[in-house]
Amino acid sequence: MKIDIEKRILEKNIMVAHTIRERLESSHTFAINLVSSPGSGKTSLVERIIDYLHGKVTLSVIVGDVQTDIDASRIRRHDVPALQIETEGGCHLNAAQIEGALGKIPSSRLLIIENVGNLVCPANYDLGEDAKVVIVSPTEGEDKPLKYPIMFANSQAIIINKIDLVPYLDVSIDEIEKNARSINPALVVFKTSCKTGEGIEEFCEWLCENVKAKALNKAHGS
Repeated sequence: MKIDIEKRILEKNIMVAHTIRERLESSHTFAINLVSSPGSGKTSLVERIIDYLHGKVTLSVIVGDVQTDIDASRIRRHDVPALQIETEGGCHLNAAQIEGALGKIPSSRLLIIENVGNLVCPANYDLGEDAKVVIVSPTEGEDKPLKYPIMFANSQAIIINKIDLVPYLDVSIDEIEKNARSINPALVVFKTSCKTGEGIEEFCEWLCENVKAKALNKAHGS
């Protein structure tokens, strides 16, 4: 019975995600779903992205957290529309929550969804995004991809964040990348530091390329 209920929930989520995807296609919006464990630096990374893309790409942000709007408040200080979804104990965002949020924020060329800090629950929930981007940090160890394979298998890109800490840790970012690619060889890999700014430009340029490609595909299809 439990399996049947979970199956129905996922099926309903897929239907809503499809509706979201159509909506984002019509508005030429490229959407990413940022997923990670708590403390990986998601919000700091979003702030860095906003600063780099200022004046280049219009963007909006949806933030998921169990409670409080601390992260959304941080993002709004960068003069970007940000909506907080409090899941009230829920360990992930779902498509219905995103669909409701889209009516409360302005349309943009780039939509960043900052999911709840969790590498289990969000793995199977499609939010209508173009790309799921998983973030890990060296402090989490080299075997994170091996412990949470579904998340890495379902992602299109990985960001290894906080690389400025590597000199102080007994960890290899090359080993993290190797383990991630053993799960998903197609992963696009970025290595970043929100403290030094290293790697931020490369990731933002990847975002810009995808934003332009989506708009171009739409133009060709119209």
